Amino acid sequence: MARKIKVGIVGMGQGGVSIYKTLRTIEHVELSVVCDHLINSHGMQMAQLDGVQTCVLLADFLKVPNLDVIIEATGASQVQQQIEQAKDKTCAVIEAQGANLMMYIIEEKEKLADIKRLKGELDAILNSVQEAIEVAGINGQIKYVNPSFSRVTSIPAGQRIGNNIFDVSPNGALARSLRTHEAVFAHRAVVGGANVEVVANASPIVVDGKMEGAVVVFQPLTDIYKLMEQLRASNQVIDDLQTRINQISTSSYTFDDLIGSQPEFESALNLARKAAKSNSTILITGESGTGKELFAHAIHGASLRLDKPFIKVNCAAIPETLLESEFFGHEKGAFTGALKTKLGKMELANGGTIFLDEIGDMNLSLQAKLLRVLQEMEFERVGGNQTINVDVRVISATNRNLLEMTKRGKFREDLYYRLNVLELRLPPLRKHKEDIPSYVQSLIVKFNRKFGKHVKGLTTQAEELLMQYNWPGNIRELQNVVERAMVTAEGEIITHKYIFNLVDSQAQIQHEQVLQGVIPLEQMEKQLIRLALKQYGDTVEGKKQAAKALKISLATLYNKLKTMS
Repeated sequence: MARKIKVGIVGMGQGGVSIYKTLRTIEHVELSVVCDHLINSHGMQMAQLDGVQTCVLLADFLKVPNLDVIIEATGASQVQQQIEQAKDKTCAVIEAQGANLMMYIIEEKEKLADIKRLKGELDAILNSVQEAIEVAGINGQIKYVNPSFSRVTSIPAGQRIGNNIFDVSPNGALARSLRTHEAVFAHRAVVGGANVEVVANASPIVVDGKMEGAVVVFQPLTDIYKLMEQLRASNQVIDDLQTRINQISTSSYTFDDLIGSQPEFESALNLARKAAKSNSTILITGESGTGKELFAHAIHGASLRLDKPFIKVNCAAIPETLLESEFFGHEKGAFTGALKTKLGKMELANGGTIFLDEIGDMNLSLQAKLLRVLQEMEFERVGGNQTINVDVRVISATNRNLLEMTKRGKFREDLYYRLNVLELRLPPLRKHKEDIPSYVQSLIVKFNRKFGKHVKGLTTQAEELLMQYNWPGNIRELQNVVERAMVTAEGEIITHKYIFNLVDSQAQIQHEQVLQGVIPLEQMEKQLIRLALKQYGDTVEGKKQAAKALKISLATLYNKLKTMS
């Protein structure tokens, strides 16, 4: 029975727990230890119930012996450096976010195991008695040859044993070692009646500090060449499998990570939960930074494909000349630089989900090929003629108006309707600012873990500054602001001074007006009303939203506007 792979996990946050849940279902993996500074977290409690060793100090984790793999799930560079410095040389370290072990890899496990067994057998051959062995005493008399000696040299043992090596092979490695009392390496010679060219290694035999003789071990060069070629082939297969494993990931977020109470956001969230249970193609629309990728992760994680690959493709980040190869892979020699066969994203995602981010940036030629995959679930690699069948769920996202692009001939209309079976429209952050405090608290927890800090929250002034800002970059911009503030913050509370320079001048001016000194309530009220109307507009709908943001009735707003005119 094969020995189980002993695995340890550092960081039992969302990513670590996701990996833990997957690994504990794999028969050939033994979860030996997990480590997290929050001993009472959900992940640590789960491990304790499973009987897995837990610890809160990385130093204690690194004392656990015989780990084959350490999975680093904190993302903290100082943690990674400490692991690399202290881990055993035979232990592999894998980062959770590129790099993610999947149930899909189990299908490749047997191939990898066969290759490792083959490599072990080849190593055994190189160090076994299958090599020709000859032993002589200190005076040169030959005392022993093994069966492989006779096989290689065509000299029977009876014709060799008893002769003197200085007579029968005076220039060989064995005679040289006896004369010099030193080891001889990689000595090439022609031996025996068959005139076989061999490579020999000879060493003195020393007993209690006294040289008693010498031994030579040699092999025909043809055998060595064959073994080297087999090793090269094995290593190539291992490299190909490792490349495939490194490209496979799983979803990193769940619906529990999606925060929002605004009606439009809740509507998208409810539709996403329902859509996750089907295999329908989904189009997620919204401004940049509104969380489209998080929704895609959550949908995959709640689907029947959750134990299969989740492959992301950023259509805007891949050069147009390489986009087809990235999607569908290529055969060896398909173009200059194609040194080996490469699997495309579609093939890697087989059985799982492929997330096509910025789908509006895909060229028309590739759109046609993608349409075929969606219709037929088949394609050919670049430079290949073999049809590959796949079962892939497609989730796409864009911040563009695809329908308008179809009218201008920039996007295929048939592909648009194929992608837009279900559409999730995500609102910009400026439309649900009431969710900002919840987002900030969630981000503080995340960055506390990442930076090893103990920030508890924001001052009222800092929170007001965040609420006043219009957030053109949406949730992504908010995350960047909070992260930069936490990097520079020194205490447990983030004050307005850590936020002040991270948002645009409009928000700063408004905040400066508030901080300049005490002003009459009536004047402050007018400023807030003008600010609300500037943000939401002077239309009837804008006034309704402004009144809601100010927490007054629409009638009260109109009455106050009359006094301001």
